[in-house]
Order: sequence, then structure tokens, then C-alpha cells
Amino acid sequence: MKVLVVDDSAMTRMVAKRTLMGLGIDDVNEAEDGQAGLDKFNAAEFDIVFTDWNMPVMDGLGMLKAIREINKDIPIIMITTEGSRAKVTEAIQHGISDYLVKPFTPDSLKEKLCKWVQFATK
Repeated sequence: MKVLVVDDSAMTRMVAKRTLMGLGIDDVNEAEDGQAGLDKFNAAEFDIVFTDWNMPVMDGLGMLKAIREINKDIPIIMITTEGSRAKVTEAIQHGISDYLVKPFTPDSLKEKLCKWVQFATK
């Protein structure tokens, strides 16, 4: 399984990567903003994308829109503190698969992952 984690917070990326690796997922790619994430997405095949909403250069919504033009089916999980009804509605309209609210726990990340992709855990 190949996972893309996009977040401007190095700490959030580290927690997500450690959690995923603890589940036996060794192919975890990271990007620090939406444009870098989109570049990585365009360069390789991924099974799922976790992305922050608020980032420099290109935000998570911009990246979501760009990915949906390329791939309508890949699960994209928004990791965010944005919980307003308007923001959630906007993301749903553009094809977000699910949300993971910051700060997240390893168990909540695993729960979202298992909901959207099948894999054998360690």
C-alpha cells in the first residue's frame, strides 16, 4: 500500500507516518504543502491521501479539486481543525472522502484508513 501524507506541520506528518508504519505500511510519502503533494500525486500511484486543509502555496481544498480532476475514486481524508458547516459542505461538494479532526490519535487515523482501504495490519 502506498500512502501520501500532505501537511505543512512536520509534527503531524511524523505522527501520521509513524502510525502508518506501525500498521505495517512502509510506503509513506510526505509533502509539506498542496502543490508539493499534487506533484507527488502526479508522479506516482497512491492508494489513499491524507491532507491538511490550511497550508501555504496550495491549500488542501485546492489539492483536492486538482486530484479529483485526475482521479475521482482515490480516498482523500482531510486532516483539519476546520469544522464549520460551510467548510465541510464545500469539501463534500468537491469530493472529499472523509475527515480526521486534529489533534488525531493513532487509533482514529487507523479507523479512517480501514474504512477506506483494505490492508493486512501487523
